[in-house]
This record gives sequence, C-alpha cells and structure tokens, in this order.
Amino acid sequence: MLRDRLRTSAILIAVVLGLVYLDRSDMAPGVEGFWLLPLMMFFALGTAWEFSTLLMSSGRDLSRRTVLIASVMIAGSAAIPLLWPLFGSVYPTTCSVGRLGWIAIAAIASVFILLIREMARYGKDTPSDVSQSSSGCVDRTALGVLVSIYVGMPMAMMVALRSLGSEHWGLAALITTIAVTKSADAGAYFTGKALGKNKLIPRLSPGKTREGAIGGIVASTVVAAVCLAYLMPNTGAPLGTPSLQMLTHPIAGALILGPLLAICGMVGDLAESLVKRETGAKDSGKTLPGLGGVWDVTDSLIATSMPAYICFAAGVGW
Repeated sequence: MLRDRLRTSAILIAVVLGLVYLDRSDMAPGVEGFWLLPLMMFFALGTAWEFSTLLMSSGRDLSRRTVLIASVMIAGSAAIPLLWPLFGSVYPTTCSVGRLGWIAIAAIASVFILLIREMARYGKDTPSDVSQSSSGCVDRTALGVLVSIYVGMPMAMMVALRSLGSEHWGLAALITTIAVTKSADAGAYFTGKALGKNKLIPRLSPGKTREGAIGGIVASTVVAAVCLAYLMPNTGAPLGTPSLQMLTHPIAGALILGPLLAICGMVGDLAESLVKRETGAKDSGKTLPGLGGVWDVTDSLIATSMPAYICFAAGVGW
C-alpha cells in the first residue's frame, strides 16, 4: 500500500513539475498558467465524477453529464482573462467584471444550466422511474449545484491564484499552496502512524488522530516558512499594495499560512469522509493506486484554495 502510494505520488509530482516547467519557460505575457489548465481540468472532472458516482450509488438521482459540464465551466471561468492575449490584446484592468467576477458569473450560469436540464426532463419520467428515484427535480438540481460549486469554484480559485502578480509570482504562490497543503497531509499521516493515540473524529475518520493533526500543522508551517523565504523572492512581484504589511515577513506569513492551510485541509479531508460515510462508500475511487481516487488528492486543496488566495492577496509572500 505504501509502495503504491509513493509510486503514484512520484508520478503525479513528475507530471506537475513538467507542466510547471513548461508554464514557467514557454508562456507569453498575459497567458501564464495555460499549461496548468489541463491538470486543473483533470482534477476538476475527476473529483466531480467521483462525487457524483458516490451520490448515484447511494440511490440519489442527478444528471452526471450536466454536473460535469457545470463543474468544468466554473473551474475554467477564471481562465477567461487569458483569452485576450491570444488575440493580441491585453485584458483591460478597467473591466468591471475584474478577474474573479467570471467565477461568480459561471457559478450562476451553472445553476440555470442544471435547471434547464430539469426543465427538459420534467414530465418525461415514467411512473416507475419516479417511484424508484428518491429525488425529484428540485433535489436533483440541489445535488448538481452542490457538486459543481464545491468542485468548480475552488478549482477556479487555484487558476486565479496562478494569475496573481507579475511574471512567475503567481506560480510560486500556487506551488507554495500545494506544497503547504500536501505537507500537512503527509505530516499528519506519518506523525499519526508513529505517535497517534487519541482519535480526532472517529465517527468520520477513524484513522485520524490529534497527534497527527498537530504534526500536520507543524509540517505545513515549516514548509510555508521555507517557501516564503526561498521560493517566493525573485519570482516577480504582486500587484498593488499589501492589505496587511505584517504578513510580508516570511516568518509572520508562515505562522498564518501554515496553520490556516493545514486546518482547512483537514476540514476538506473530513468533508470527503462525511460524504463517504453518508453514501456508505469506503473509497471515493480507485483511479490513483495507493492514493485512492482523484478526490483523495483534491479534497484538502479544495478547502485551502480560497484561504490561500486571500492570504497571498493580503500580503503573504510580498
């Protein structure tokens, strides 16, 4: 199990590093992050597919194809400003939508796409279909909104994080976010194996311990300090001025970023566990040997993308 976990992790890291290299060395100004979009779409599709599968396997009804379309639409909406440079222009700084506004627009549009799907379906179900289904059009729409917003908006925030600042500053912020979040996962796992005695929330995740949680917070804080001190400098510059000047110091930033992302990552992990318990599933999937499903990789990142964006926008890493 550990061997498969390490092998799959090594392959994922190699793919990520390859795309990061392409993104850093082969991008025209204004379209930074283009090479990372396929990776984001893979994780968005994989997570939405597995979430939908768990819901459907537990007897809940939803249109998975529509949910996948809505999830990808929201996740990709943050990349809309990248289209302007492809046509020889620059995304206007005076645009009232801004960069994050496209995410909200896509989220609202996805709700109506799901509703339109239900409008087209309404009245066509046979009596047996209705009796066998545990949900109606409102319930199907609610489930679709849950999956598409839960997956799409955090993934879009990751794309938006890459677009922060000039040159490669946003890329360094994105790498820092992933490294800090995943170091918390690893720190919690190994500390829990070695020292774990007191269960954290046994009803949801029997394997997680309080000692592991502390180990994860310590690991993420150390990694955050290293990234902010050595990775973020000389990678470009953020745009504007920091909201909180105190966060610009690497140690202060690490003491905020590390524990915050570690705790949010644990919440994201437990959120997946909650869905698995509710749907009676042991695993979200088996796409990635040793790691489980795609959702097992993205669960913590989904929960840390927004707080990470806020931290870097406020002054961390400046």
